[in-house]
Amino acid sequence: MTRSVGIDLGLARLSDLAPAGYALGLHIRFASAHIMVQTYDPRWIEIYTERGYLLCDPLVSWGFGTTGTARWSELNYPDPHDIFGQAAGFGLKYGVAVSIGPLSSRSIGGFARSDREFTEQEMEKIHETVEILHRESTPPSSLTIAQAMALRLIAKGCRHAEAAALLGISESALKARLRTARERLLSRTTAEAIQRAQEYKLL
Repeated sequence: MTRSVGIDLGLARLSDLAPAGYALGLHIRFASAHIMVQTYDPRWIEIYTERGYLLCDPLVSWGFGTTGTARWSELNYPDPHDIFGQAAGFGLKYGVAVSIGPLSSRSIGGFARSDREFTEQEMEKIHETVEILHRESTPPSSLTIAQAMALRLIAKGCRHAEAAALLGISESALKARLRTARERLLSRTTAEAIQRAQEYKLL
């Protein structure tokens, strides 16, 4: 994924602060995150995903219900599937939950250790880092006319050569427009950029 240096540095800092891994969704809109990063044990991620735990995760419920920072042990939300208990089996024994931003574009994360509770200072650093990442990864409110036109033609099924001809530009100029659109939308592929642009009502 194309990301700014600031975002990569922030994510690296979170890896240092959460030795047992973390899961962070930045700018969750329409039930999907603008950027989703998971560094937990892959076996736990697989179980969590296969069983659809996102829909009943007490951390996620807390994150949509409030903003701030709290230890997992302090979250008084129902956990009928014992998600926290299962996670502990993969080294996620102690954790911190962070929720930032308006409900329409919220960032929610869980950060874990296997050895002890997080200190107040560590919690502050995590919260501070997520705040920076939330700010740095804010989705664009617009695309340039050139970027939008290029994405629209590809979305309609045009090949690069055909889209370039319709726009009266070279194929390399079209590719440059698509590349800048991907970068603006923090997308790996043009298809992903189109999907995000449509979600954000930019096309």
